[in-house]
Amino acid sequence: MIKKLTITSLTALSLLLVTAQAEGTKCQAGKCGAGMMKQAKQGGMHKAKKMHKMRMNSPFLIKHGLPHLTKMLMKSWDDKTLALTQEQKTKLIAVRKETMGGIMRLKPEVMKLRKEIIQASRSGSKAAELKAKVDKLAVLEAEATMVHLKCLDNSKAVLTKAQYNYLMEKRKEHMMKKKEKMKSMKCATGKCGGK
Repeated sequence: MIKKLTITSLTALSLLLVTAQAEGTKCQAGKCGAGMMKQAKQGGMHKAKKMHKMRMNSPFLIKHGLPHLTKMLMKSWDDKTLALTQEQKTKLIAVRKETMGGIMRLKPEVMKLRKEIIQASRSGSKAAELKAKVDKLAVLEAEATMVHLKCLDNSKAVLTKAQYNYLMEKRKEHMMKKKEKMKSMKCATGKCGGK
């Protein structure tokens, strides 16, 4: 009887070990709950790194708050509610070309100078030594921001008040959805303060 009990116990223990080993392999492959949480965290980190990189690649002095109106217009080009006329489209394309030309001229200079300042600072250069470059960077970023502001003025001049308000409402909805998505991603990783 004891022999039979021992064999049964060993068989049960073996099954448990095999199951645990299989579960461990499954988790190592990222297919268990912990792996899924880790992937969600990494996805959130990837998104955060991507947003940081976008900010770092921005040639503007003002990084947030001003809409990129011609970009929004391109996405809503054939929107029936927006109802752009052919004349408006022609004018808006000209505004976008002028804006993109100005930004593409300034952006490489901004990025190069920013990189030089960062590298020099990391290499031990003192703030006083970098002042001239920082001043030049500020001038370039201010110029890029003025190109952006001029684009906004020129685009608004082409649009009717109703069209502009419609675009701003769409932007507001988009921002709210984006905020909710970020909040849900944060909560999925257990960092939203909820239970």
